[in-house]
Amino acid sequence: MSTTALTRPLVTSLIEDAVTAPSMHNAQPWKFVCRTGAGVIELHGDPLRGMPHEDPDHRALHLGCGAALFGLRVGAAYRGRHAAVRPLPRPEDRWHFADVELLAADDVDRGLVALHPALPRRHTSRFPFTEERIPSEVIDGLRAAALQEGCQLVLPGDWHTDAVLEIVHDSERFEAADAAVRAEIAAWMRTGASDEGSETEGIPSYAFGPRQYDVTSPVRDFDSPRHVPDRASARFEERPQIALLGTVEDTPQQWLTAGQALHRVLLRATLDGLSTSLMSQPLEWSELRSVVRDPASTTGFIHMVIRLGYGPQGRATPRRPVSEVLTFD
Repeated sequence: MSTTALTRPLVTSLIEDAVTAPSMHNAQPWKFVCRTGAGVIELHGDPLRGMPHEDPDHRALHLGCGAALFGLRVGAAYRGRHAAVRPLPRPEDRWHFADVELLAADDVDRGLVALHPALPRRHTSRFPFTEERIPSEVIDGLRAAALQEGCQLVLPGDWHTDAVLEIVHDSERFEAADAAVRAEIAAWMRTGASDEGSETEGIPSYAFGPRQYDVTSPVRDFDSPRHVPDRASARFEERPQIALLGTVEDTPQQWLTAGQALHRVLLRATLDGLSTSLMSQPLEWSELRSVVRDPASTTGFIHMVIRLGYGPQGRATPRRPVSEVLTFD
């Protein structure tokens, strides 16, 4: 395969696809640099968009950037290219996450191409889902999507689901007792107050979803620091369907891999008509993260709790313009 010229229109369109990725509190912690002469698109993490209290090791930051990297790969395949990725190309630069070279492909990855329509449709939904169970063939497809990216997707049984939900409630209590964590969360909430940050980042109040009458689903309530008036309440599903995404090891490269797998699973779920929401809350506390996994599972480290089901898709949250995250050199 031959290399493809990195024209501005092509690269800009790829980054437009990349930035649809999910990230913790919609912080969008990525930066892209197009080295036109070298024929490489660099992906960098942005430590200024990190969460020092909730994500001190920057694992979630890596997940978000990995998800953006997967979106770029999908965009490249859709345009008839193959994105050759070299992760962590410069060990001395911990924020240089990947180099991507575009190659002209005679036989593009049709699996990636099929996911492209889901990029603008995938949104986190913090609304109630129905009690309808997800068919086994759909679950198998989601598992396969994770495996294609070198990760495992585990759907816990009843006892394990109950245990995870209890750990979620424990994490809520931990969070309520930690003023620094609450302040960090509040910094990324957008309710229209004059002292808030840019409207192109963070979580807007319309994406909070309703309050739960009875706390049965692993849905984070982002309203507690801001107290949005006139927010509705609703009864959520009694039997949440969750999946745990994990890897064997717990390294920065594995975090990037998990981010790509996460986005692939979410896009596959979107095409399958599922709604999804992400729950990282119990994974933000070292004393809780280790007990989220099933001790009988070969998955060593859990990176995300994914809630799946049938219900409202949720609305798109804002994204920073490409001009803010992409530079040409």
